[in-house]
Amino acid sequence: MPVDLAVEARERGIKYFLISYVDLFGALRAKLAPAAAITDMAKDGAGFAGFASWLDMTPADPDVLAIPDAASLIQLPWKREVGWLAADPYMNGKLVEHAPRNILKRMIAKAAKAGFTLKTGVECEFFLLKPDGSAISDTADTATKPCYDQAALMRRYDVISEICDSMLELGWAPYQNDHEDANGQFEMNWQFDDALLTADRMAFFKYMVKAIAEKHGLRATFMPKPFLNLTGSGCHVHLSLWQGGKNAFEDRNDGFGLSRSAYNFIGGVMNAASELCSITNPTVNSYKRINAPVTTSGATWSPNTVTYAGNNRTHMIRIPGGGRFEFRLADGATNAYLLPAALLAAGLDGIARNIDPGKPLDIDMYTESHKAPAGTKKLPLNLLDALRITERSELLRRELGDEFVNSYIKLKTREWDEYSRHLTDWERANTLDC
Repeated sequence: MPVDLAVEARERGIKYFLISYVDLFGALRAKLAPAAAITDMAKDGAGFAGFASWLDMTPADPDVLAIPDAASLIQLPWKREVGWLAADPYMNGKLVEHAPRNILKRMIAKAAKAGFTLKTGVECEFFLLKPDGSAISDTADTATKPCYDQAALMRRYDVISEICDSMLELGWAPYQNDHEDANGQFEMNWQFDDALLTADRMAFFKYMVKAIAEKHGLRATFMPKPFLNLTGSGCHVHLSLWQGGKNAFEDRNDGFGLSRSAYNFIGGVMNAASELCSITNPTVNSYKRINAPVTTSGATWSPNTVTYAGNNRTHMIRIPGGGRFEFRLADGATNAYLLPAALLAAGLDGIARNIDPGKPLDIDMYTESHKAPAGTKKLPLNLLDALRITERSELLRRELGDEFVNSYIKLKTREWDEYSRHLTDWERANTLDC
């Protein structure tokens, strides 16, 4: 039965709705609508000037109308009078083709035609910083190997427990929280689900973590590499395809517990990894994580080579158990909707073309990468290289659309150009006397 938002507002005590969409750079954009107006907003949408956010539009374009998906309603646990709604951007009565949520829904529909449903689970790592962002917030968090540090975790109990309590209240089934491998870094896990639901929750999770951190006088960041000497923040995603309530990736007769479809899906992702990289790792800073030197803890926990293995975290793809695999390349800056859309595009291509991922490479890629077979692909070294590969991608143009690829490349190239015009301290120190 369709959700009536006016009724929900009355029954839940919601006074305002955040009608929200995610732009190409992953930023949440929203209008705050009073509950008294939600019936009209649900029908006609909230109006935005698309050019004012990171959508590829001009000031002369008509309004973008963000029509909320009533099924996505989330009541803010820390401000219960507000409800959050994921919205789909329209313009001139048509879906905006390059809007991220619209792209994911198109890919989900394509998978459904092939008989598949994508389910995903994400592991979003983040840092808790001082309000000005200059350093981690906990000055006592100084261990060389701080991962799973109980004392450091409990010093941030008030923040972490409030976020987890919120997820419990929302029915997300969170199941563990920990201090991660970098000082000041945390991870919180909740149950996997259909890809669109997980993407909506991921978009909201990032907002919720930041909002609750601010409430406690701290600042949360999902920046991939905020400190050069510390492990960066990844966004590992676990994937499985389902058919009629059955996990199509599961095969108990296989050594890793994976079906032929799962291996073909992995093959498609590996084949397109460099093409996906500007989406999975979308910022200049992203490439300081995946091409980083050894950190204080002893490992970066991020890949720089296109390989897969069993339960081995030094590879781009890990198979931790039967019926799923973990993609470890994406980072905290990745777009909640573009990430699963791009992976689904690559994976379905792998199934359609029966792409073989080759043999798993069960070595320590951090210390034994020289043992990898000749021709093992490396990932791009910087955002510009990644964007150029994405621009040439026939796969992404065919599956995600020329409009998306052209818009994304144009706006992201502008971002690179802006970055490249900045003079760094390193340049001054090393070339002032050239």
